Amino acid sequence: MKILNREIGLGESAHIKMDIAKLYTRSTVEVSIFVSRGNEEGPCLLLVGGIHGDEVNGVEIVRQIITKGLNKPTKGTVICIPLVNVFGFLNQERKFPDGRDLNRVFPGTKTGSLASRFAYHLMKDVIPYVDYCIDYHTGGAERFNCAQLRISGTNDENLHLAKVFGAPFIMFAKNREKTFRESMTQLGKRVLLFEGGKSLSLDKTITQTGVQGAINVMHELGMRDFSSEISMSQEDAPPIIIKKSKWIRAKHSGLYRPTAHIGEKVEKGVELGSISCPFGVFEEAFKNTQEGHILCANLACMVNQGDALFHIGFE
Repeated sequence: MKILNREIGLGESAHIKMDIAKLYTRSTVEVSIFVSRGNEEGPCLLLVGGIHGDEVNGVEIVRQIITKGLNKPTKGTVICIPLVNVFGFLNQERKFPDGRDLNRVFPGTKTGSLASRFAYHLMKDVIPYVDYCIDYHTGGAERFNCAQLRISGTNDENLHLAKVFGAPFIMFAKNREKTFRESMTQLGKRVLLFEGGKSLSLDKTITQTGVQGAINVMHELGMRDFSSEISMSQEDAPPIIIKKSKWIRAKHSGLYRPTAHIGEKVEKGVELGSISCPFGVFEEAFKNTQEGHILCANLACMVNQGDALFHIGFE
């Protein structure tokens, strides 16, 4: 295996630094890639976090996998990229410094924008070796996602691995144009997109679910025997499969107080929260319009009319 001119043989590990662009000061910004190969040939699994620079919980999940040595297979290869969008991470922002969302420019072009060039080199220099991928994300802004896996719903192997992963919810979601997941799928790669937590925040439960999911998938693919780690897992209930979903949005601007909880099942007509003005002369509660599960909740204390408040999933 040869990545960015670095050869890695069976039984070897390497820390490779991808240098694609520089800051205004000409200082180098390097993306760390950790490659660990087993003593036997086998599948190649990519674990990636931080495609959006402010989604630090995904970074933490991949970091823990490396720190605990869980990325060392006995068969096959594990490639870890804990932080893809270093630029956004440094600025605590979602996007690249050129203002583009990296996850909307794949597969990228060699002579395009900064984000597009970065996507191009990632797809050209790393992805050809990959068979499977777990792409870790969080909710944006103040929106907290319940731990969930998103798959296209059209591939039996993806659904099987999603169940093996062990998150509380599996959501059928179509691939969005020019996303990393869509570009990988077009190349025949199997991608599990994990969503959990919210931006610029770490959550212990979300992190544990993400780490355990990687362990479960590696074990299922025969890359390493994680029998003891799986037997200790507390995830017993099978995941709930979500086939459709909808957002409940704010009808008014004002102070926002949610009363429903992330992950719970809510009946039709149940009060989800209320919005009021700051002066005590207006307050209105809002209710759930269709029975379902709360996949995401807005945790902001103030909202504007039209803001997404709850993401409700239906079986």
